[in-house]
Amino acid sequence: MMQSDDRLALCRRLLFAGVIIAGIVLCCLYFFKGPESGLYPRCMFKMLTGLSCPGCGSQRAVHAMMEGDFKAAFGFNALFMLEIPLLGLLGISRLLGNRTPRLQRLLSARFFILFILTTIIIWTIVRNIFDV
Repeated sequence: MMQSDDRLALCRRLLFAGVIIAGIVLCCLYFFKGPESGLYPRCMFKMLTGLSCPGCGSQRAVHAMMEGDFKAAFGFNALFMLEIPLLGLLGISRLLGNRTPRLQRLLSARFFILFILTTIIIWTIVRNIFDV
């Protein structure tokens, strides 16, 4: 059975590898053509229902952010743009481990998770009603 320190070291290695892989993927996406090139996958939910899922527009938002056009990125998927700092905070809290117990408790609290889930559901409904 793995010790706590071994698991923490493994988690840090996996997180580091994930960050490196994400950076490589982002560089590849930046240097290749934009989302209009047809290289990006289509949203299966939108193809089947005609409705936008919570993630629709995220790929275009990432591409716009990499080009420095944050206004366009926000227009492609506003919720995604608001989630980026939250994801960074979550990653930092996982890296720091037990040094940030209050932050870890907050991010794993039932209320916080339900709040995020409710926000995603409301965003999905609003963006489909108002064509946001």
